[in-house]
Amino acid sequence: MRTPYVAGNWKMNLDRRAARDLAVAVRDHAVSGVDVGLFPALVHLDEVTRATAGSHVRVGGQNCSDEQEGAFTGEVSARMLKDIGATVALVGHSERRHVYGESDEFIARKVRRALEDGLEVMLCVGETIEERRDGRTEAVCQAQLTAGLEGLDHAALARVSVAYEPVWAIGTGETASPEQAGAVHSYLRGVLSGAFGDEVGAAMRILYGGSVKPTNAAELMAVPDIDGALVGGASLRPELFLPIIDAAS
Repeated sequence: MRTPYVAGNWKMNLDRRAARDLAVAVRDHAVSGVDVGLFPALVHLDEVTRATAGSHVRVGGQNCSDEQEGAFTGEVSARMLKDIGATVALVGHSERRHVYGESDEFIARKVRRALEDGLEVMLCVGETIEERRDGRTEAVCQAQLTAGLEGLDHAALARVSVAYEPVWAIGTGETASPEQAGAVHSYLRGVLSGAFGDEVGAAMRILYGGSVKPTNAAELMAVPDIDGALVGGASLRPELFLPIIDAAS
């Protein structure tokens, strides 16, 4: 039985006080049987880890370097994230892929580095609207997934979750229907089983991300292969995010 997982990606939003207040609201909203994660902006990560210390809330970095240390101005390593209390790294988000041009191979190096340096990983995959219209959704998602996980053993894979985020549904107000999302989740689970075995396919959590709101969260997460949600805009407001956590329970 896979434990539901709801995570909030705050992106480049909030100030320090607002980040702490939101973290405290999430910390105090304990829901049995649901894992909760927060991905604050890097400058607020230390504040959020301290605010949630001792709770069930995972805190992670929105990105991490593929390098361990060295002359890489502006980069932050997985070891640095772990040192200030992060336990997970978000890797391969569509904005990293499409705004900053990160390739499947580059993302795979980040995945391996984060795992080697002691973090869990949430790997994001998803297609653009053009790729969906061209009938390439499965091919694109398979390529991103298999590249990101290539060469990992079962122990490493046990520390990975996947977020399917159709690019056309992120921040647009549009959401994949439960049937559309469920079909891709089922396909991805099949890819995992084929590449790594049925045990991995059955165990790995696959979250849906893309304009998740209190009004659609329960319907989406009722789909058998959808194990939770990676929430963007709605995760910035407790009155929206907390009901999504409740919907996963």
